[in-house]
Amino acid sequence: MTALASRDPEAVSPRPPPDELDELTLARAQRGDARARRDLVIRYQRPVFALLSRMLHGRAAAPLVEDLAQETFLRVFRALQGFDRRGPARLSTWILTIASRLAIDELRRRRPEVAPIDPLAEPAGPAAADADAERVRLATALQHAIDDLSPEFRAAFLLREYHELEYAEIADNLQVDLGTVKSRLSRARAALRRALEEVYRAR
Repeated sequence: MTALASRDPEAVSPRPPPDELDELTLARAQRGDARARRDLVIRYQRPVFALLSRMLHGRAAAPLVEDLAQETFLRVFRALQGFDRRGPARLSTWILTIASRLAIDELRRRRPEVAPIDPLAEPAGPAAADADAERVRLATALQHAIDDLSPEFRAAFLLREYHELEYAEIADNLQVDLGTVKSRLSRARAALRRALEEVYRAR
């Protein structure tokens, strides 16, 4: 009689989805292995910092972003043992959920400083200068439109457009139903379209 395959994730470690921590390292991290936890931070620190920077305006809030990133991983490790490796949630989505909720809470407490968008220092000539000015106008208009979104709308937009989460993942992330996610994304995109239209009308 053929022996049943072991269900131990360290015995059978299927290939993880792209950009996800492999199952063996995750299992070790859940047991508190220091090296595995360092690998987890290295794998996910970039998307965590990216999300927090976009939510809180990057350079102008760099110390705050760093503090919230550290708090994100502290919370990840406190709760990591309870993460279901065989469940439907991806580890990256679960971690971004923690980061986005921290950012939403921070935005509710205070409105962050807006980071300036720097034009290129030395344009190549008049055509380049015009292109740079146009880029700055568009980027500034988009940033202001995102700034004007409520924290919940901003999180939904960034999770979808920058981190490419599925609608259902965003719903789980923000603890709302699917219809609310679709409504928030529709309103956020409409606000951005209006901002772009205003820029082009002003030309």
